[in-house]
Amino acid sequence: MSPTARLILIIVLALASVTAVTLAFRYDHDIRKALVTAQGKKWKKSDDYKFYTSVRKFGDYPQIVALAIVGLLIAWKLRSREWMRILVAALIASTLAGMLANASRLTTGRTRPRESPKIEQGFYGPWHNGKLLIGDPRYNSFPSGHTATAFGFAGVVLFASPWIGIAALVPAALIAWASVVIGAHHPSDVVISIILSLIVAFFVWRWVRTKGDLTWLLLVRKAKQIRNARKKAAGK
Repeated sequence: MSPTARLILIIVLALASVTAVTLAFRYDHDIRKALVTAQGKKWKKSDDYKFYTSVRKFGDYPQIVALAIVGLLIAWKLRSREWMRILVAALIASTLAGMLANASRLTTGRTRPRESPKIEQGFYGPWHNGKLLIGDPRYNSFPSGHTATAFGFAGVVLFASPWIGIAALVPAALIAWASVVIGAHHPSDVVISIILSLIVAFFVWRWVRTKGDLTWLLLVRKAKQIRNARKKAAGK
């Protein structure tokens, strides 16, 4: 891709991201209101609620790690070095995206949509009315950690193998939508997480693709040096 085409692509993606974030914040309240109206009072006892809460659990970090381990074992069995590299990169991106999202949501103090009308919606920061809000799940809405880990993982697969990546985005998108449907996050929380995660995934995959092999060789060489040094020390 030429520098001009790359610049145009970056501008287009930046404009699309700004537009998506703006629209998400603009319609946060309207979407939540429409969902609550459609769900009704017995929503939490419905099969739909059970389904979406179950789906959202797949965005938890332990489940992502388990998926990566299973994938790595399959790739190792098939002797696919490329997919082992992709899955390691996906796990790294998922971890970094999740860390960034969780660090942010602990300090932004945004209320979860399901807390209305008990708590007025807004960003309260880490401290409000003489109370520390860090660690209080009612104020940990922005951005979505589940969405970040899911899209961080799927994003690397998308950049490494677009057709398979598109399939990987489907469960990630379902996890994001489930977070909105059950009232755990606002649409803007999810949109910000998706953008953040895809940026992280892009740079992680680019680094692994260009420098991952060299880094791995250096780590193996260093490990051998340490092991040999220990053997010599033990021999003395």
